[in-house]
Amino acid sequence: MNDHKAFIEYLQIEKNASPYTVEYYQQDLKEFFSFLHQEGIQSLGDVDQQCVRLFLTTLYDHQLSRRSVSRKISSLRTFFRFLEREKLVETNPFMLVTLPKSPKPIPGFLYMEELEKLFEVNNVNDPLGQRNQALLETLYGTGMRVSECQNLKLRDVDFTIGTMLVRGKGNKERYVPFGSFAEKSLKTYIHDGRDQLLEKTGIHTDVIFLNSRGNPLTTRGIRTILKTMMEKAALTVNVHPHKLRHTFATHMLNEGADLRTVQELLGHENLSSTQIYTHVTKDHLRNIYLNSHPRAKSRD
Repeated sequence: MNDHKAFIEYLQIEKNASPYTVEYYQQDLKEFFSFLHQEGIQSLGDVDQQCVRLFLTTLYDHQLSRRSVSRKISSLRTFFRFLEREKLVETNPFMLVTLPKSPKPIPGFLYMEELEKLFEVNNVNDPLGQRNQALLETLYGTGMRVSECQNLKLRDVDFTIGTMLVRGKGNKERYVPFGSFAEKSLKTYIHDGRDQLLEKTGIHTDVIFLNSRGNPLTTRGIRTILKTMMEKAALTVNVHPHKLRHTFATHMLNEGADLRTVQELLGHENLSSTQIYTHVTKDHLRNIYLNSHPRAKSRD
């Protein structure tokens, strides 16, 4: 069963899958091949509906979440679709597998009062404080993913028109605007604090966000910085990069932005990915209704 190597190349070259996605596919395939070995199935062409049902049973016996099971089934469905295309199997036994849809969790977000506390904790006269402020303003001001922020280069930021070139999943590019707060903090950091951090290393880099040693920040480093800011602000909620992305989308919708616009800004391929943010705006919509509709509430 060495066909998975060709499949991984297909993911990397044709599908432009991220390293994280490829890693998940490899984990799922390894687990499935282990199952086939235990069942004495030596050929992928021998995998049938009964085999798939037995595999599903083993996944549930391991008490995996519905989300984890769905991901594994999706990975294997894609794998067998590739095998079909390459005429290595006749049918895709995972095509007919259906799992009950589980309710999507409502994404957490920060209220403006909580955000204001975060914006006040950094010492903007210090190189790391300038970096942290610029990092916070960029994540909240654009809604980009942490990996996109980590890879942001100096040449990607155009201050003349206030936009950033963001490289998202599958190397897809999109332009995202940013406002005056992000502009101010970025300019301060780039022309002051960043230069001081660069002096600590002889290596030149175009990456915007650097660590205390002058090297490019990692995604883990960005999460650690946000956690430190959260502790300084004495917030009781957990703050991580994706929560800032959720907050960006929620606040945009609350202030009247349409779904299509938010979809484009977030870099979502499907509108359904953006629609999860409409759930967290229902209270806002109800308040507007109660305060605006002539017969929404009693006048006595």
